[in-house]
Amino acid sequence: MKYRLTKTSKDVYGKILYQIEALKDFGDIKKGDLGGWIEKESNLSQEGNAWVYGNARVFGDAQVSGDAQVSGDAQVYSDAQVSGDAWVSGDAWVSGDAQVSGNARVSGNAQVSGDAQVSGDAWIYGDARVCKQKLVRGYFYHTKEKSEKIERIETYYDGYETLCKNPEVEIEEEEMIEIDGKKISKSTIKEALKNHLT
Repeated sequence: MKYRLTKTSKDVYGKILYQIEALKDFGDIKKGDLGGWIEKESNLSQEGNAWVYGNARVFGDAQVSGDAQVSGDAQVYSDAQVSGDAWVSGDAWVSGDAQVSGNARVSGNAQVSGDAQVSGDAWIYGDARVCKQKLVRGYFYHTKEKSEKIERIETYYDGYETLCKNPEVEIEEEEMIEIDGKKISKSTIKEALKNHLT
């Protein structure tokens, strides 16, 4: 075992989280170092150099493994997975069934949720919100400045836009529906209904 749950605990959204303590040297961690907060041992792998630092919290059925790092005031929860050499830091949240892996970075006030997958060398930062895409490479962020060459990825009801530079987005093939022998995408049908109703 590389760490243990200490008796120091705190309540986070009705869940009891425990501070962790390293039981041996690994990565940049020394035996006796205190880490962040997890709900149970399954939240943080006993293998590899994965670690939760500072005030970071991992709970629910979330898992941090490989050499991944969660630090700052970041939160990883629900069924989210952070693995490989990925970093989640700052005030970032990773939740739902989201997966952050490879050399991906999620920081600032960024939120990755739903079925989103962030991998490769993708960086998510600022106030970016990502909930559906598979982001493989590029810099994804939120900004009000429109002077840079940017591409909008997604707009939310809260007014945030996830913007990017040099993006590489893996898009799943859209589900098609057959009507009168013609295949039409679900998004086309939704758009037609929306226009009809407005």
